[in-house]
Amino acid sequence: MPTLEHNALVEMFREHPELAPRLLATHGNGPSGLTVVEAALAALGRLDQAHAMVYFQVIWNGLREPMRQALEALVMERQTEGEATFPPFVQKLVDRGKLEGRREGRLEGKRDTLLRLLARAGIVLTEDESARIQACTDVATLDRWIENVLGAKTAAEVLS
Repeated sequence: MPTLEHNALVEMFREHPELAPRLLATHGNGPSGLTVVEAALAALGRLDQAHAMVYFQVIWNGLREPMRQALEALVMERQTEGEATFPPFVQKLVDRGKLEGRREGRLEGKRDTLLRLLARAGIVLTEDESARIQACTDVATLDRWIENVLGAKTAAEVLS
């Protein structure tokens, strides 16, 4: 959820997009850099595609590698969760292969966590139950099953 600071920055960038590169050069790589970058990108979504792409390139060129990685991670997270809030040219920053790899890694981590919790709880899985867990591609379902392990005595209680 955007903060008051984020909203104020978005409004400022919408009214004066030419300030984005200057402000980002000063604050874009600092502690609140991701908030500043995110606000600038949200404002760029209101510009025509040609101008927005030019401003984005200037912004991108001014970011140091750690902030670029943080921005890529934010874009991937939003795309993975279906909350694409950035202009399309920013979303293309992260290629589909990288996005799918991250999503699959996240799913695999959740499956692994679930299986470890089940083992610790002494809950034995049938082949069908194990296959069901391995086939699950929904993060929310895996999260629910992980939460269900607490207090469960059977796999059926967990996978309900």
